[in-house]
Amino acid sequence: MFPLSGLHHDFGFGFNLFITFTFSLCHPPTINTRHAPLQLNPLKQKTKFNNQLESSMMAQNGSDNEDEHGEKLREKGSGMRLKEEEGSVERVFQHLLVPSWRNQLTVRAFVVSFALSILFSFIVMKLNLTTGIIPSLNVSAGLLGFFFVKTWTKFLEKSNFLRQPFTRQENTVIQTCVVASSGIAFSGGFGSYLFGMSEEIANQSTDTSDFKDPKLGWIIAFLFVVSFLGLFSVVPLRKIMIIDFKLTYPSGTATAHLINSFHTPQGAKLARKQVKMLGKFFSFSFLWGFFQWFYTATDQCGFQAFPSLGLKAYENRFHFDFSAIYVGVGMICPYIINISVLLGGILSWGIMWPLIKTKEGDWFAKGLGDGNLRGIQGYRVFIAIALILGDGLYNFIKVLTHTLWGLYHQIKEKQRENVLPVADQDSPSNPQLSYDDQRRIQLFLKDQIPTWFAIAGYVAIAAISTATLPHIFPQLKWYFIIVIYLIAPTLAFCNAYGCGLTDWSLASTYGKLAIFTIGAWAGAAHGGVLAGLAACGVMMNIVSTASDLMQDFKTGYLTLASPRSMFVSQIIGTTMGCIISPCVFWIFYKAFPDLGRSTSEYPAPYAIIYRNMAILGVQGFGFLPKNCLLLCYIFFAAAVAINLFKDFLGKKGRFVPLPMAMAIPFYIGPYFAIDMCVGSLILYVWERINKAKADAFAPAVASGLICGDGIWTLPASILALVGVKPPICMKFLSRAANARVDAFLGN
Repeated sequence: MFPLSGLHHDFGFGFNLFITFTFSLCHPPTINTRHAPLQLNPLKQKTKFNNQLESSMMAQNGSDNEDEHGEKLREKGSGMRLKEEEGSVERVFQHLLVPSWRNQLTVRAFVVSFALSILFSFIVMKLNLTTGIIPSLNVSAGLLGFFFVKTWTKFLEKSNFLRQPFTRQENTVIQTCVVASSGIAFSGGFGSYLFGMSEEIANQSTDTSDFKDPKLGWIIAFLFVVSFLGLFSVVPLRKIMIIDFKLTYPSGTATAHLINSFHTPQGAKLARKQVKMLGKFFSFSFLWGFFQWFYTATDQCGFQAFPSLGLKAYENRFHFDFSAIYVGVGMICPYIINISVLLGGILSWGIMWPLIKTKEGDWFAKGLGDGNLRGIQGYRVFIAIALILGDGLYNFIKVLTHTLWGLYHQIKEKQRENVLPVADQDSPSNPQLSYDDQRRIQLFLKDQIPTWFAIAGYVAIAAISTATLPHIFPQLKWYFIIVIYLIAPTLAFCNAYGCGLTDWSLASTYGKLAIFTIGAWAGAAHGGVLAGLAACGVMMNIVSTASDLMQDFKTGYLTLASPRSMFVSQIIGTTMGCIISPCVFWIFYKAFPDLGRSTSEYPAPYAIIYRNMAILGVQGFGFLPKNCLLLCYIFFAAAVAINLFKDFLGKKGRFVPLPMAMAIPFYIGPYFAIDMCVGSLILYVWERINKAKADAFAPAVASGLICGDGIWTLPASILALVGVKPPICMKFLSRAANARVDAFLGN
């Protein structure tokens, strides 16, 4: 779930688990073939063939050869059975009792989940408000959840107070709860649509009249009335998606393999080493952030302002800013993401913006300043929007087509079998299922969630939401909300199904569609900008939580966790997130007064982008600077063309840059791209030296760097709130500027 915001919600880059026992999951065609659609049990097929062969040869050669052939076939069959048992996951755990769904929901699990939710909410919030790139943090969430509860149970066991051992089902509950809670920091729109409503962002746009400043009360109320609908919208489809259609859900499958491996003796030993490595780099990253703080008395001070590539490059935002968090992000993100971001920075800040600045006085008026949307800032923002929309539209059509085509073939296959999937009906017994599948299906269907409960829950929450939202956003009329809630289950299904096929969540794309449709419907005279942004939030929360829940059902299916415990864990995690995430955002909002400005440490780039999308939907293109619209058309078409070319090349297309990633530095600059490429370089060198060790420990190192720097923002925010400022400003000047400063001080 942890999205590459701006990347994840359009691409769903999955988990990128670089550890040995999940490496095979990076290649969808080879993911655990026991779960592939229509995969038959090779043992029983071959045994049947062998029996036929034996009978045929006996008839031809007589009884003299019977014993010889029979012995060979029995040895072959025995070998195959042994091979199947060795490859079986559930046979490893068959001696362990699977706890009931109530016993999977333990107090200690939710205490650990609450603590980890706070940690990861800070991390996701910081990433949201800096660049919008959010890597998968599920490796660190799984590691830390396993470590904390394992330490807890070991202590109780030594004290003879342990009543219930730590199981993989409980581990899955923790994982689900943490992902659901910290996921609200993304889907809540704190770095995009929600903060885009504020006066700070409105003052940077062309429409300054329509705004709503963040308040803790209405943010929490808004999240509570929109964040649960997606959970109820897809609950009746869990059996169809997981068992009947056998959708892969690569992220959910990867998480399950991670959790299963932790609870084997070898996996637990590796996990302890990974946690130790994570702790070392967590400490280093935290202390490095603390050390840097002393030199940041004012803006443009400290290591983040170090002109490592020269002063001219620094003016165009090309520099290494010593950010541990983005070095860690670079180690987790695929190489092509980091290269794409760097290429986007070179194209925009290295070539385009310097050239467009020479047109000042011709293309746009002189003296507008660097942050005016009618000047150079307009080109930065709207060309980035064009790239994002072109890429998002292409992938929306691609994934939707893939979804509908796959659904068509699934239904046709079921019709040929004369078995149509029904939500509350048990699957017909299949004698060709493997032991693992038989065990998993049996327990997955054991604890049903009634369809009537899901429908009643959706209708009840929708009714409460329809009555509540117009009081929070008067511009969002009740009939807008009803229309959204009528079509949302269909879109939630499409997103969940597409995510199961491709691991791509298109939550933000559905949100952008809501921005344009509801914004245009409301119109400029009736607050169309705020109505569009609020509608985006409603839609994003529904479709995002729907795909997340289905991923969790897949994880639960593969770890024998009950669907009921998964659902309850999601509900509790979402409830935590609706409180924790707004409080974390409020700390940032109050501690950093320049939050949202392009020169700030926290520029929140997607806030201005989402707001300007809403303005485009309401007002059209009339306010854009000269030739900006033409450039937008060119880059929109280029994004589509690059994606077409990438898909045309097939496997070789993995070397083609991603337009969505290229768009991110267009607005905020490429400084973070250099940090990410440093992370990629570290990982590349490590893999060349010792690939096995890099695969096992690189995610732990990266997670430690991200978590340490991310959690440092909590004490930094507290210091800012109480008025404690850093004592030193470390600045870098040119020789000429330094001479003038020395002369001034000398006088």
